[in-house]
Amino acid sequence: MGSEENNNELYKITTSQQAIASCCGAIVTSLLVTPLDVVKIRLQAQSNSFANGKCFVYSNGLMDHVYVCEDGKSKAWYKKPGHFRGMLDAFVKIIKLEGIKSLWSGLPPTLIMAVPSTVIYFTSYDQLSEVLISKLGKDSDYIPVLAGSISRLGSLTVVSPLELIRTKMQSRQLSYKQLHICINNTLAKDGWLSLWRGWGPTALRDVPFSAMYWYHYERIKKRLCKTFDVHEPTFMISFTSGAAAGSIAATVTLPFDVVKTHKQTEIWEYETLNLSQKKSTSTWTVMKTIVAEHGFTGLFAGIVPRLIKVAPACAIMISTYEYGKSFFRKLNKQKIYKAINSHSS
Repeated sequence: MGSEENNNELYKITTSQQAIASCCGAIVTSLLVTPLDVVKIRLQAQSNSFANGKCFVYSNGLMDHVYVCEDGKSKAWYKKPGHFRGMLDAFVKIIKLEGIKSLWSGLPPTLIMAVPSTVIYFTSYDQLSEVLISKLGKDSDYIPVLAGSISRLGSLTVVSPLELIRTKMQSRQLSYKQLHICINNTLAKDGWLSLWRGWGPTALRDVPFSAMYWYHYERIKKRLCKTFDVHEPTFMISFTSGAAAGSIAATVTLPFDVVKTHKQTEIWEYETLNLSQKKSTSTWTVMKTIVAEHGFTGLFAGIVPRLIKVAPACAIMISTYEYGKSFFRKLNKQKIYKAINSHSS
């Protein structure tokens, strides 16, 4: 095992190669996971039509994005008529009547946020892990927890203002000039920190999720590598470890997800309908209200849809990312061998 690790050190991939691997992983994940969410939203719209100013959460498997519903005359993708009897029926009818492209409705504007966020997150995780290994030793259980938490906090802080701007543009149909004026007015009125509105509930869900996800992912991956006697995780080992770790983290952090969705949509409904925003309810208060109204199980409402969304997304993203890193490692190995051979000849 030792010589294999030394080889990995020798053919270490560069930061730009890590970024390319995570970018490819992000695109593959969003292309495979988005259709599930588009169909879910279309089914929701059928049973409960989206009124102007109302919000829904759109997920491309990488990030959650708030979509603010446009007025009744708009021909937005989520307002298209459809009589669906369920998930499979919706898939078939959307492809048949609207074309396969409709399964990726609303994806391009969200990718502008989600891809950079994912690249920052995964690249930072690997970079931080390397630094922490040199300080704490490679077997420390604290490494994935610390690296996962810090990298998620970093990517979230960078992308949060951009996501706020994207939602503003989408909800008010603003041109770039109007958007610039709108942001300047917001900054003059509420200060710079207003650009990070909604950051708190998101961090409260995403940071514990990342800590738990990476901790379990590294442990399960190590155990499976040992079981199958391989030095580097295969595609299936990464896929299985990602799905299992994502399921554990998603289940434990579900109460924070329920609160985050509640607070995120509330912020934008107030913003869009130009209502004077009431003092933001604390996360703890929202949780207490949910428990009072629906019991303790209310905090775990929607566990099955969340697992159906999170487990495949985590599995696809991490296995594609690990495959990309493995590809670059082999490429670097070939380059070194070529350089040695040309030097010796």
